[in-house]
Amino acid sequence: MLDTVVVLGVLVVFCLPELLRRNDPRELDDLFAHPPLWAMIALQAGLILPLLVRRRQPTIAFVLTAATFTVQWSMLVFLRADVALLIALYSLTLHSSLRRLLWACLITVAALTLVVVRVASIASVAEAAFFLVTAMTAAIALGLVVRIRRSQLAGLRDRAARLEIERDQRTLLAVAGERARVAREMHDILGHNLSVMIRLADGGAYASRVNVERTTEALELIGETGREALNDLRRTLSALRDDAAAPELSPQPGIADVEALCERIRAAGPRVSYRAVGEIPSDRGLQLAAYRIVQEALTNALKHAGPDTEVRASLEADDHRLRIQVEDTGPSTGPARVAGSAAGQGLIGMRERAALYGGVIRTGETQTGGWSVQTELEVSPARERKP
Repeated sequence: MLDTVVVLGVLVVFCLPELLRRNDPRELDDLFAHPPLWAMIALQAGLILPLLVRRRQPTIAFVLTAATFTVQWSMLVFLRADVALLIALYSLTLHSSLRRLLWACLITVAALTLVVVRVASIASVAEAAFFLVTAMTAAIALGLVVRIRRSQLAGLRDRAARLEIERDQRTLLAVAGERARVAREMHDILGHNLSVMIRLADGGAYASRVNVERTTEALELIGETGREALNDLRRTLSALRDDAAAPELSPQPGIADVEALCERIRAAGPRVSYRAVGEIPSDRGLQLAAYRIVQEALTNALKHAGPDTEVRASLEADDHRLRIQVEDTGPSTGPARVAGSAAGQGLIGMRERAALYGGVIRTGETQTGGWSVQTELEVSPARERKP
């Protein structure tokens, strides 16, 4: 459509006026040839019709226009439709390769040289050459400017599309990371407390046949553990809500709460000894990670080694590292736990928490048939560490 408009514009502005004033006397009539009407129409058609394909086939359009231009000036015919050569050169600069542009420039210079030679008798060679070369340079420069601008706009559109894709990917990664974090917290909270409650319920069922007081104590511990699990669950879920009127809840557990954690495990049967050495680090995130690692290790000991095992937990802190070790003696009866049996969501959660503070979880079977969990977390703040 645009090519048709360009052709019609050249026809109306340059071709029709020349055909209508063909018989009018002009100052330079004696210097140029006057072909018949059909020949003039044919030359004008040869100049402007190739412009219909100037965008789809810019090289063909330029070659046809340049060939007609050369034939026309070889006959010493002057036509205002010669402007089509500049339009074709502009289109080739804009839509074709720069290598073809070099050949087009050479062809254009040769064609314009013919014009300079033919008008040498009526105009200065230098002035004619300057005018024609300036017109050719303007057409090429305009084509290059438009080409560069379009390339810049295409680059900006492509960059905007990439940024949009990256934004969507970052959103998906953030959602996946948040889901993993919530899943880890839910596992730590529910897995530990449900394991304790199940052991207490089993012990209470057995004690109900021999000691009613032990049954009452077990039920009270089950209620206390359930309430604590519910509070932890509410605290975790509240982080997912945008609720300004949310009730004030207790802070996340830390190293100071490990003793109470060990007490709950003792209530379920295992004999737990706990030792803390050194000054407790002030980093609340580090304290939560240490608490969750100890909680998962104690839960696994209760789940796999049973209520008759003995567990030793220790935390040793210095200026640079927090060392955590939880070791059980294994089940008193039955087969020992197979290596890798704890490699579920709990162990994955421990590894992720330890990795946030430069630690690596090391697990394995002890010489006595028990299970050991060890890690070291960085106490000093690492500015380059990313959560």
